[in-house]
Amino acid sequence: MLTERAYPHYVKYMGSKSAIMDFVLEGINSVYSGGAVCDLFAGSASLAGAIGHLVPVHSNDIQAYSEVLAQAYLQVYRYKGMPTADEILEVAEKTVYEKTPALGHVIVDYKQDFSLEEFAAIELAQQKLIDQPFSDAWHLFTKYYSGTWWSAEQCLWIDAIRQAAERFRQSPSFPLILSSLMYAMAYTSQGTGHYAQYRDAKTTSSLRDIVIYRRREVSSYFRRKYMEVAFSLSDQPPAVPHKTTTLDFKDCLKSLSGGTVYADPPYCFVHYSRFYHAIETLVLYDYPEIQVKGGKVVKGRYREGRHQSPFCIATQVKQAFRDLFTGVMESSSSLVLSYSNTGMISPGEIEQLIEECCPGRGVEIVLTNHQHMTLGRQKDRHRDVEECLFLVR
Repeated sequence: MLTERAYPHYVKYMGSKSAIMDFVLEGINSVYSGGAVCDLFAGSASLAGAIGHLVPVHSNDIQAYSEVLAQAYLQVYRYKGMPTADEILEVAEKTVYEKTPALGHVIVDYKQDFSLEEFAAIELAQQKLIDQPFSDAWHLFTKYYSGTWWSAEQCLWIDAIRQAAERFRQSPSFPLILSSLMYAMAYTSQGTGHYAQYRDAKTTSSLRDIVIYRRREVSSYFRRKYMEVAFSLSDQPPAVPHKTTTLDFKDCLKSLSGGTVYADPPYCFVHYSRFYHAIETLVLYDYPEIQVKGGKVVKGRYREGRHQSPFCIATQVKQAFRDLFTGVMESSSSLVLSYSNTGMISPGEIEQLIEECCPGRGVEIVLTNHQHMTLGRQKDRHRDVEECLFLVR
């Protein structure tokens, strides 16, 4: 019987199943007969966090940030010589101190009061750093994102902690350092937890709200999460064999042989790569080309060539489900599929596709009411949906 353990929270994630993990595990338990559990669209990797102590987990997602989060849940342990939060931040602080003088014209004390006009001028000056040349190798967030979701000073700290993390790339603590930095980014961001578009201070009320987040220290939020998790870690490497991959779902299914697949594909027409491109860039740190429209960098500062899921495209979604069900059939796996009554196609259509692609397999559908997290700033921050689990044995 798979039961949920307590696990740390790192990112604010749309559609996260953490609130209904008991429901998900009930579905998995009803089809699970041993072997690995493959989380095919892992996202924030909450399933790995929930059951990684009990069974082998293959956590897969085409986005690199998901693999890091999964590794933080599945592979990190406390070892001799593991860096403390203060040791990491001491290195980062030295970097910030060295780089601050060159950016003095855009570093601001947010404890003071601003008019709307003054604040807009500050934001614009910071945003213009995207056009400024930098000579050092660790300036990605300072250049790309200053004055957007984070201030220039916050971006300096993000870059500096990311640079410090690189010292530990080959160590078990590397995923924890990056995941703790993702946490710090989420809770110092002036947005709602995703990175589709940052907010402009158009009213006194929105100005006050944005300044609340501008005053938050990236280092403090990083320290809090890193220390919280490090304190709770086992001092032994994981005893259960796990696997993490960044494969297209079809390629991942081809690599499986038996076991249980948990599939939680996107439900609607918006692509997750639009909402979480900033943490993808944090992990890759590859200075991507930014999308340009009408000769201007788009406000969302999205990565050029970001992943477009067929589950989010009306003309491709049915074939995507066919590929999913066929892959499960060919891998001799059981399947638990999460979907909602507000998705791109109806539950009835999904049932028909399962019967078409998985002849001879038993299909059961179980339902629960659920508040889907949209991370909106307004009234639809949570949306009532009927969550469906399709159980294919």
